[in-house]
Amino acid sequence: MNALIPAAWAQAGAPAASSQFAPLLMMVALLAVFYFLLIRPQQKKAKDHQAMVAKLSAGDEVVTSGGILGRVTDVGDTFVTLEIADGVRIKVQKVQVTSLMPKGTLKHA
Repeated sequence: MNALIPAAWAQAGAPAASSQFAPLLMMVALLAVFYFLLIRPQQKKAKDHQAMVAKLSAGDEVVTSGGILGRVTDVGDTFVTLEIADGVRIKVQKVQVTSLMPKGTLKHA
């Protein structure tokens, strides 16, 4: 009788039917995590930046991606003219403007 007991313990049960869908569910979950943590915030940030650049007007004080602080004097289709010091003006691409600063920032800098 002892010979039959180990044979009974060694038999495996039927494989679960949901195990074939587990990798698919993991891929879907991974894609959802990537979307909500990486893609969606990046798209929102780009949309906010485009809206900010579209609203630029003369008199706004801005910072460029190169770290230049200046006051907008002229806005074109693709370029803006910044006054960075008295009588010193430069042209930069609109997309290089990274942020608007509060009015009066240029006087305190």
